[in-house]
Amino acid sequence: MTTLPPPFSVLVVDDEAALRRTIRASLATSGFAVEEAGNGADAIGAVHRRSFDLVLLDVNMPGMSGVEVCRQIRAVAPLTGIVMVTVRDAEEDKVRALEAGADDYVTKPFRFRELIARLRAVLRRLHADTSGERGILQTGNLKMDLEHRLVWKGGEEIRLSPKEFDLLSYLWKHQGAPLTHTKLLRAVWGPEYGNELEYLRTYVRMLRKKIEDDPAKPQYILTDPWVGYRFRNPPEDEAGNPSEDD
Repeated sequence: MTTLPPPFSVLVVDDEAALRRTIRASLATSGFAVEEAGNGADAIGAVHRRSFDLVLLDVNMPGMSGVEVCRQIRAVAPLTGIVMVTVRDAEEDKVRALEAGADDYVTKPFRFRELIARLRAVLRRLHADTSGERGILQTGNLKMDLEHRLVWKGGEEIRLSPKEFDLLSYLWKHQGAPLTHTKLLRAVWGPEYGNELEYLRTYVRMLRKKIEDDPAKPQYILTDPWVGYRFRNPPEDEAGNPSEDD
């Protein structure tokens, strides 16, 4: 007799009861096990009582803000995926949420297909094999050899500078995740960096010229406006992506 794995568990945190019920129904239809919390304190209490695979958390709630809730959940549940829900024009909220430990965000109003895709993408990243730096990364017509620091496009080797390689590999290894400008600068250039945005923009432009078929319409390195960048795997892209303005 085959035993099916249990469904992934999601905690939906929002102060609007009607929206929670709608999200719960959509997630349940997609095979998730769902619990609800109407405020930050209840959400933190739920996470202390049991573990969740994912938390879907509204940024703007009365009382404790969603960003503070995210920070506290991340402190006690480092392996739980956290997806924040923001309004479309709240770029500062998005950055603060990511810096507090969120794995991704969706913007209101969102399509449920987009929401499900974001949640599943976070689960893929959480369960990805991250052992070692000797692997081969491949997507679309790109291939990267991490050990020998080589990159090919359509079978032809691309020559990258050391910093270009470091930036591309960091983006690629965090595929699908929104990475803030500050996080990228500190990860690739060092902890003393964080405000040198033009460094990052310059290197992204150079990378796009080398790896994209049309750098003006990138398929791999996408801009999250006012937030940072994310690396996209075109065959797996289900959720739609922000327009490029960089």
